[in-house]
Amino acid sequence: GLSSFCGFYVAKAETKILNQTSQVIMARQGDRTVLTMSNDFQGDVKDFAMVVPVPTVLQRDDIRVVEQSLFDQMDAYSAPRLVEYYDNPPCPMEYRRAKDKPMAVPAMPGSVSLEEDVAEKPDYKVTIEAQYTVGEYDILILSAEESGGLKRWLTDNGYKIPEGAEEVLDPYIKSNLKFFVVKVDLSQAQFQQGQSQNLRPLQISFRSDRFMLPIRLGMANASGPQDLIVYALTDQGRVETVNYPTVKIPTDREIPEFVRERFPAFYAGLFTRAWLKQPNATYLEYAWDLSSNNPIHCDPCNGPPPMVQQMRQCGVDWLSVVGDQWNQRYTGNVFLTRLRVRYDRQNFPQDLVFQVTPNKESFQGRYIMNHPYRGEIACDEAYGYYKKVLARRKKEMAELQALTGWDLSPYADYTAEYRRKRNDAYEKLVKEGKIKPKKGAFWDLEWPEGCEKWPALLLVAASIGAVWWAGRHKNNL
Repeated sequence: GLSSFCGFYVAKAETKILNQTSQVIMARQGDRTVLTMSNDFQGDVKDFAMVVPVPTVLQRDDIRVVEQSLFDQMDAYSAPRLVEYYDNPPCPMEYRRAKDKPMAVPAMPGSVSLEEDVAEKPDYKVTIEAQYTVGEYDILILSAEESGGLKRWLTDNGYKIPEGAEEVLDPYIKSNLKFFVVKVDLSQAQFQQGQSQNLRPLQISFRSDRFMLPIRLGMANASGPQDLIVYALTDQGRVETVNYPTVKIPTDREIPEFVRERFPAFYAGLFTRAWLKQPNATYLEYAWDLSSNNPIHCDPCNGPPPMVQQMRQCGVDWLSVVGDQWNQRYTGNVFLTRLRVRYDRQNFPQDLVFQVTPNKESFQGRYIMNHPYRGEIACDEAYGYYKKVLARRKKEMAELQALTGWDLSPYADYTAEYRRKRNDAYEKLVKEGKIKPKKGAFWDLEWPEGCEKWPALLLVAASIGAVWWAGRHKNNL
């Protein structure tokens, strides 16, 4: 939303605002950052306001509104993906069928708030440095000499400041940062007609030696951990956090077929389990070189790679555009990094500080689903094939449990189905005399779920009983 990552919400006194998830796009070249903040707010815009610290007094040309489709496209392209493969027919003289089929994870929604009119009052030591109307937004750029004055200025104008706001405002004021205050221009026609949900993302441009996001202010509204998705575009390579570890999300894991219908829940569980193990990390979900000299911009493609027009709208203005409007392409270097952060006061006491690295290695959250051959298998290879699928499904179930911690007892038939098929194929070969039952073949047959070791346990119990019986009756032997 607009924006838990770097601002706190200022609400009317009776209004309770909690921000949960944010998405931002950052284009960084040299000391220049173009920061785009997602906005999916729905509600009565007159009751809300937002305050974001910025390093300089922004000029009118430094502020733009863009379309939400930029975030939709970035998410569809870079989201963790499901890849599906189909087994070859196991019988001879049949041709292989294989298929990749990715599926995107829906982007997690954010939230937004906006503000009523506020007025400068000199005794607060608050100065309005600039005032603009950009699209549907009225914007103030404020400076303050001390956090208490800024807090009183907002409070006296009818807004409920989150508890702890003064504490988090103070470091930004001491660092001489300014405050970007956003509200909605209620005079615009769409708001008169009750279309207040159509607020577009805001984009700001500035120069600063520090490449960072001020997440501490957002925690003033937080009821718990919040998620932030960062899409970082640079002219060099991968973006990482300097002051927190950057960790790759678990990837290239084989998972059961039934996860297909629960893929968003699967990935949510996977991410939460990874986060619980290392709650102070930023997690790499995607990294890819989109430069013009790299012909492969995704593999497999979750969604279409961003076009040059979309990247330029995100602030990637260092690319050279060639061709006409029907065949437009670009030359130059651009690298996309997708990071996810789940942050709270305890684990993220500092703002996120980033660095641009020369690392251009590709990475993606990728999860593999193998579909067994579903046709009739009448050949002798059926036994070996079913045995292989059963072993694979057991491994997939163990992987799923390790990744998510899910209770898998409702899915017992996932392995039982191929245990039955394997045993039937084995018995068929024995009846036809094509194989002889091996000594101990009894042990090769599959037992009911959870009972695989019963025969061995029974044998051990019988042995212990025999020893006990012999000891009791040794005088009679």
